[in-house]
Formats: sequence, C-alpha cells, structure tokens
Amino acid sequence: MDEASQYRRALGAYATGVAVVTVAQDPLDSEQGAYGVTINSFTSVSLTPRLILWCLDDASERGRLFAKAETFGINVLAEGDRHVSDRFARGDGYRLEADEVKPGPHAGDAPVLKTAVTRLSCKVHARHQMGDHLVIVGEVTDFDTMEGDSLLYYRGKYSRVHAD
Repeated sequence: MDEASQYRRALGAYATGVAVVTVAQDPLDSEQGAYGVTINSFTSVSLTPRLILWCLDDASERGRLFAKAETFGINVLAEGDRHVSDRFARGDGYRLEADEVKPGPHAGDAPVLKTAVTRLSCKVHARHQMGDHLVIVGEVTDFDTMEGDSLLYYRGKYSRVHAD
C-alpha cells in the first residue's frame, strides 16, 4: 500500500456523518432542477453566529456550480438513505428530482432534501482555497431536524448512529 493510501486509511479511522449539499439550478443549464453532491467534510464552526463549513474537491466535475453558489443546503442523511449518498457521490445522477426536495424556507434559499434528518439552509460567509479543496463557510439562516437514525461512514463502510 502506497503512502497516500495509508494516509487515507488512517483518516478513515475517524467516523463521519454523511450529508448531501444541495444548490439551486445551474444558470448555464436550460433544464429546471436542483443539484446535490455527497460530502463527509462538514463541521460546525460557531454557534454565534451560526457558522458551518464543508469542503469541495477541486477535481469535482460539479465544482464550478457548488463553488459559485451563494446559497446551499446541508442535508444530513438518514440511515436508510445510503442510495442517496452513493448517487450523489458518483456524479452520474446529481440532478435532484422535484419530488425529492422542498424549497428552502426563504426566497433565494437552496432547496433541501425531504428525507434528511437535519436540513440547514445556508448563505456563503467565506470561501478559502486550501490544498486541493475549496473550504466553504456558510452562515446557517434556517434549520430543522427530525427524529431518526443518521447515516455514518467509517473505515470505508456505511453504518448508522442510533437515536436514543
């Protein structure tokens, strides 16, 4: 195993949640719809103001769309939504269907996934290029959460966190 693979394996020892970032229609695309990308690089930065961050790989084929969006949704996936994670990780089906999303709570907000256990509506607070990723800091403008188990990723496999 080469050093890059060893490093990736070492990082896999840290369990992460799985989320999908959603954005509104691509202005260069004539078809209506929203888009999603699976992430596991998401964290809370501050409670006051409410700031979160996520990281976008520079090599992402959807990078331009997500890097330029001024609003986005963070959708924490339910344990039964592994297929959603897989779909938006691969990039072969990143357009969201109308029945999968609901509008954000305010005009101009990105749509959010109906089935997510937590939905955060965000506006971009800052962008920072760091290594081979763009770090996007968002200010949470609205949020909601529901009961249910969350999808977890650990050592290259899906798992779940049980709600008490």
